[in-house]
Amino acid sequence: MMQVAEAKRIPIAELVEGLRSIPDEEFKCEPVYDFLASHPVQIDSLQRFLYWSPTFYTRNLIYKDDRFEMMAICWDKGQVSRIHNHSEQRCWMMVPIGRLKGQNFAVESIDESKGLCKLRETDSFELSDCLAAKVELEEPIHQILNLAEFDERAVSIHIYSKPYDRCLSYCRDTDTFKEVQLFYTSVDGKLCDGVKL
Repeated sequence: MMQVAEAKRIPIAELVEGLRSIPDEEFKCEPVYDFLASHPVQIDSLQRFLYWSPTFYTRNLIYKDDRFEMMAICWDKGQVSRIHNHSEQRCWMMVPIGRLKGQNFAVESIDESKGLCKLRETDSFELSDCLAAKVELEEPIHQILNLAEFDERAVSIHIYSKPYDRCLSYCRDTDTFKEVQLFYTSVDGKLCDGVKL
């Protein structure tokens, strides 16, 4: 994780354009991480992408092309993600509103034929104030938590490269895992068909 320098905050559209301008050969962990860390986002520029649900965090697509997608994920108080991976794609994130905890996991044992997987917690980290973080491909299983003790809503900006619509979801209570389909709550500031908040 990298501390945000006293950098000028930029609109989300500028952040997208900055990422688009990074050449393909440099669109890797460190260059994108460094770019995000030095370009905190203006909170006002996110407002049209922010949708909240009392039951589960929302996934709001800001931008998508063949190389990456950017999403604003809105977390109400106490909401957490499932433990999941990122389908072998790179991921970066920052938290311009509120704060979140990330918890990483390592696989202790796995039986893919039976859908069984035993995980153990490894390192954890906290994100706030537009700190940048990245998911390491060597240890990609993690969970994001807006802990009840934080007592506030949070928004995280996620960049995935390449975009994906399925991932593995893990349950530690049963030591099982399965592939799940991913859905957007909104696209470009408009609620998706059938979504009720």
